[in-house]
Amino acid sequence: MDELIENPELDSKEKQQAAKKSTLVSVAVNLCLTVSQIFAGLISGSQGLIADGIHSLTDLVADFVVLFANHHSGKDADDDHHYGHQRYETAASLFLGVSLLAVGLGMLWSAGLKIINPVAASQIQILALYVAIGSLVIKELLFRYMLVIAERVRSSMLVANAWHARSDAASSLVVSVGIVGGLLGYPILDSVGALIVGLMIVRTGWSFSKDALHDLMDRAVSEEEHQKIIDLILSTAGVKGCHDLRTRKMGDMILVDVHIEVDANATVQVGHDIAFEAAKKVTNALPVLNVMTHIDPV
Repeated sequence: MDELIENPELDSKEKQQAAKKSTLVSVAVNLCLTVSQIFAGLISGSQGLIADGIHSLTDLVADFVVLFANHHSGKDADDDHHYGHQRYETAASLFLGVSLLAVGLGMLWSAGLKIINPVAASQIQILALYVAIGSLVIKELLFRYMLVIAERVRSSMLVANAWHARSDAASSLVVSVGIVGGLLGYPILDSVGALIVGLMIVRTGWSFSKDALHDLMDRAVSEEEHQKIIDLILSTAGVKGCHDLRTRKMGDMILVDVHIEVDANATVQVGHDIAFEAAKKVTNALPVLNVMTHIDPV
């Protein structure tokens, strides 16, 4: 006998609304930074600041991807998607991870060319430094704000977008160091800083991309979560044992399949009730979308 136990409470709109709000804040910040950085870069003669403004523009694209995924992942199950649309978030996390990889590799390539073929730094104005430092502070504050929201609603997609904001803060730091180096007569500092930050961004992008790919290939939950599910099931009254527990990720949710052992002399109704209570314990304790139970008599 199989039972499919769903957790409707996890379909709450709180997560979707929190994601939308934090992403719209990011859109507003990135739009303002893009305009101010490019404008100040043109006025002050800082190519680094102009590049940083273009980087902020790419963050705008990422924000709209998150808004798109957030809107579609909250849709209910339909005839074509019986388990809902949670994987939109996983796809968005993969896109953001690849974006971070591209940004980081671009920074490494640019910094490497500057070290191999150094060019004389052009004279820039102190305005560029003020704008770069201001951008750094704003981006860091945005990162911390978005990360708090992402961890509160347990969204890997929002965590990835928050770290995307941190990558822009890192690029602002590189620009600031480069501007200071140029003012002091040491333009090589720009290239060295870009190499370090580029490596950090590539590492973060690779981590997000790898995690998203594993989730798209039905990766199981961690060993700790796996054992917790077993413990919750075994702690249910009437459960004699369990086996063949299988799990897979569905966005930030979990799908569970498990065989539950009950007394062979129990009625169908009793076996059903025992399985229902076991599944209810699991869905109440973990972000589980549904639990498919198969009852085995022992």
